[in-house]
Amino acid sequence: MGTAILSGIFDSLSPSDTPDHSKAKDPAEPVKLPTRFSACVTRAESGERIRKELAKYETQITIHENNNLQAVQDADIIILGCNPHLAERILGNDDMRAALKGKLLISILAGVTEIQLGNIVYPDGSAPSFGGCRIVRAMPNVAATVRESMTVIGTFDPPLPEETNKMVTWIFTRIGRVVHLPAANMDACTALCGSGPGFVAIMLESMVAGAVAMGVPREEAYIMAAQTMRGTTGLVLQGGEHPAMVRDKVMTPGGCTVGGMLVLEEGGLRGTIARAVREATVVASQLGEGKQGVNSTRH
Repeated sequence: MGTAILSGIFDSLSPSDTPDHSKAKDPAEPVKLPTRFSACVTRAESGERIRKELAKYETQITIHENNNLQAVQDADIIILGCNPHLAERILGNDDMRAALKGKLLISILAGVTEIQLGNIVYPDGSAPSFGGCRIVRAMPNVAATVRESMTVIGTFDPPLPEETNKMVTWIFTRIGRVVHLPAANMDACTALCGSGPGFVAIMLESMVAGAVAMGVPREEAYIMAAQTMRGTTGLVLQGGEHPAMVRDKVMTPGGCTVGGMLVLEEGGLRGTIARAVREATVVASQLGEGKQGVNSTRH
């Protein structure tokens, strides 16, 4: 079985010393697993970067420079990762439609629905009744580089065949956690999971700035703030605790935490963060329609 990867999904598969905590939670593996891998790039520099990042893996990667068609022809599963406005250029020609026939196309494009992709691959509703390309939408995030991604996979009605669903889930549990949600939730999930690392990074930077202002060395402050965030998420994910319970555990009467918490509440932190997620959701919903222009095509 071969896999053609379009426009750099291997950014998400860099070697890492981080334990793959998701393996124990995986469903039964698919009967057939990918054995050959390809990556499609537009520049020689990108191909060289991929080779360097994946040098520690035993599996050989075939790099296709400006030759998506050959990679798709040789593949059974295609992961499409590019700027949304490039989807039609990559998929919208007769040779590519023929190459995709009977195969699985996994899109990680922000804001582009399965219906929109289907209209590109099969314009005018010309999809064959049998043997057509099966399109699945997924949204991983940047933490895939350390195998800590939160990937949302869109569900279908009717659902995917069991073996196909296992395969899609298996692919993304290699780089972190996976949840399955209806397509109607995908834009909000793009905002929460895709844009979320940016929101969290701002909070981390703000905590560090406060510590540095009080005399903590910057390098140590980043380590402490990042580990504090990691430990807190561990209490929620591994410990099963509600965030409010975690907050109450450290907010003792008359203590320093409650003093800081009042400042956050006075500053409207909750509402600001919630509005950021809502706004990012609105923007995500417009990406596939080209309303944000060619320079605003990433989450």
